[in-house]
Amino acid sequence: MDSNADALQRYFLELSYDGTDFFGWQKQPKDISVQEVIETQLSKLHSNQPISVVGCGRTDTGVHAHHYILHVDVPPIQDLNKFQFKLNRMLPDAIAIHSVYPVSKDWHARFSATARTYRYFVHQEKNPFETRHSLHFPQTLDVTAMNSAAKLLLGEQDFTSLSKLHTDVKTNICTVTKAEWVKDGNQLYFEISADRFLRNMVRATVGTLLEVGLGKMKPEEIKSVLEAKDRGAAATSVPPQGLFLWKIEYDGLQKG
Repeated sequence: MDSNADALQRYFLELSYDGTDFFGWQKQPKDISVQEVIETQLSKLHSNQPISVVGCGRTDTGVHAHHYILHVDVPPIQDLNKFQFKLNRMLPDAIAIHSVYPVSKDWHARFSATARTYRYFVHQEKNPFETRHSLHFPQTLDVTAMNSAAKLLLGEQDFTSLSKLHTDVKTNICTVTKAEWVKDGNQLYFEISADRFLRNMVRATVGTLLEVGLGKMKPEEIKSVLEAKDRGAAATSVPPQGLFLWKIEYDGLQKG
């Protein structure tokens, strides 16, 4: 949007989306993305002027978001509830806006975030209603061993071995504050929280921990995987459909 920047108000939008039919969050040259769909509808709400949004991070093709934040700079919105209602009516069912609120210009959806949480879901009995949002993994798993290994991920460490190769980040150091498998009936989920995540980090971590659960790797071997700083030292990444960006946190953010 080319309006006078001083006349624009920054807003945070909280949303969720089912990533099954999208090629990730970020705009693509030829494929449909969540970002493109939202920008297109926001533009329609502002006399078809081009509008860009900034997301709290990327999600890859087929990955979902339970809680996602974007920011956008637009002329002041007179009725936030009406704006949210209209935008939701225009967006596909796979995307839902949960709240819209003004923030100061120094708040940034990506760079102001202080913590991020992901969950990866696994179901162990075949279930047609879970296939778009969870990995079917019928093998017997030692959840206690998986949690012993997960504890070794905590703290500030180099996660090169659990990252996609040849990315443009300056450092592979992340500080993990939580890493835990939770069993709920026939379903499991892995929850991990950190200050930042590398590309493919969660899916590579889950794949490696499943190897521990199958008895193919001892829990303490996670240490040597990280120390190797070699993607080849870890297991294959799990598929995208079980992964959710679960929560984004900002210290000191006041809504409204």
